[in-house]
Amino acid sequence: MANIIMYTDGAAKGNPGRGGYGVVLMSEKYRKEISQGYKYTTNNRMELLAVIVGLEAMKKSGNNVTIYSDSKYVVDSINKKWIYGWVKKDFAGKKNPDLWKRYIKIAKNQNIKIIWIKGHANIKENEVCDRLAVNAANSGKLITDTGYISPM
Repeated sequence: MANIIMYTDGAAKGNPGRGGYGVVLMSEKYRKEISQGYKYTTNNRMELLAVIVGLEAMKKSGNNVTIYSDSKYVVDSINKKWIYGWVKKDFAGKKNPDLWKRYIKIAKNQNIKIIWIKGHANIKENEVCDRLAVNAANSGKLITDTGYISPM
């Protein structure tokens, strides 16, 4: 069982608009950075997707994972256990059910503690994640967020 530290961030230009996420995973001497950009998405989707992708990148189950996120949406939904009420109501009227269902599935495999941190507060790894997310959103390698339903 490993102790893993994960920092995450999401960004969107236009909200909805171009977006991206950034993840930094650290365990002992190991470090991995992950990012991806999307053509049309929202900031909250990118914040949540960063957490999901970071968890999915773990090769083994049962790790002690401490996640640092500047997203109150993500942190409060998990820590205040709102997502379990949403599950009971099959996510009726809630945004991002595709991602929340994906989170619930992958989160069962790890021992997770998620902590809110202030964004843009000179927290080194959070700043790295922010750069990864923004650079991904601005890159020419944008993919389609197939789970996002446009309000148009």
